[in-house]
Amino acid sequence: MKPSILDFTEDELGTMFPPRFRAKQIYNWIYRRYVDTFDDMANIPKKLRNELSEKLVISPLKIVQKESSSDGSIKYLFELHDKHTIEAVLLKMKEAVYDENGKLLHHPKYTVCVSSQVGCKVGCAFCLTAKGGFIRNLSPAEIVGQILEIKKDNDIDSNRRVNIVYMGMGEPLDNLDNLAKAVRILSSESGLSISPKRQTVSTSGISSKIKKLGAMDLGVQLAISLHAVDDKLREELIPMNKAYNIASIIDAVKEFPVDTRKRVMFEYLVIKDVNDDIESAKKLIKLLEGIKAKVNLIYFNPYPGTNFERPEPEKMENFQQYLIDRGLLCTIRESKGLDISAACGQLREQTIDNDIELNKS
Repeated sequence: MKPSILDFTEDELGTMFPPRFRAKQIYNWIYRRYVDTFDDMANIPKKLRNELSEKLVISPLKIVQKESSSDGSIKYLFELHDKHTIEAVLLKMKEAVYDENGKLLHHPKYTVCVSSQVGCKVGCAFCLTAKGGFIRNLSPAEIVGQILEIKKDNDIDSNRRVNIVYMGMGEPLDNLDNLAKAVRILSSESGLSISPKRQTVSTSGISSKIKKLGAMDLGVQLAISLHAVDDKLREELIPMNKAYNIASIIDAVKEFPVDTRKRVMFEYLVIKDVNDDIESAKKLIKLLEGIKAKVNLIYFNPYPGTNFERPEPEKMENFQQYLIDRGLLCTIRESKGLDISAACGQLREQTIDNDIELNKS
């Protein structure tokens, strides 16, 4: 399998295919004009186009399935070169706004949730991705390619910025080097030009690698998948907590470089009768004392086979209000895609199960 051109920074391409200004032109064709073949790069000499075609491919993945929700979100299943599959989701955060004459006043706003691994090592009790185990890390190209293919598929103009959340399949910090390179490629001014401030890395809490990510000073936002306020419950939900307990995570977060206008996001997946009580809210306030934090409460999305249940809206609202009343910024994430395969890994798992059934018959 040839490597993908999406694996390389502009500087690397300039070294590989001199003169260096050609790299900027190539980036423009791929990330601004969304070409699918090297032959379409009209201002690139034919000799160089042939060389690119011989050595590289453009996209390392392809869309094999997608599900569209009534709320505008779209879940994608991508197939990689080795036939493994990963998921990504396009979330429409704000609709386009038009005036009475039909003139566009405000463009729609999107967030793209992307995967960083095929499967996952963490093994969270509430996550369907863990069911299939860990297979491999994604390359930088396979991370970047998710964004590029989704923008192309939805005719989102190259100059329209999207927000990126590394919160799909996999633990991003388990694939830190490839993730960091993808961040740099996506933020290149010659490419999609998505500022690191628009890119959020969500981690289950590998404290040593939170420190390493901070030392890289990429400028990305940080989100911690906390989900529990004491080690006993967190170890039940996230076995990795035995190696990286809550105290170590909080210490690492306190060292992380945060933009003065931003906050560290703490994701708190709320599960009925597990972690939705006011006592947990009290402990959460104490835990986050001294951190410029924002808490994002997330409804658990049930999937076939799970014993966990979605919490009652009243309990979510009481939990949120308790935090707000005591000065902690807190939001409830609006559930999206409930009419499609909303849980992370669900579309992939359904496809795998269907393939198994077909092979049996």
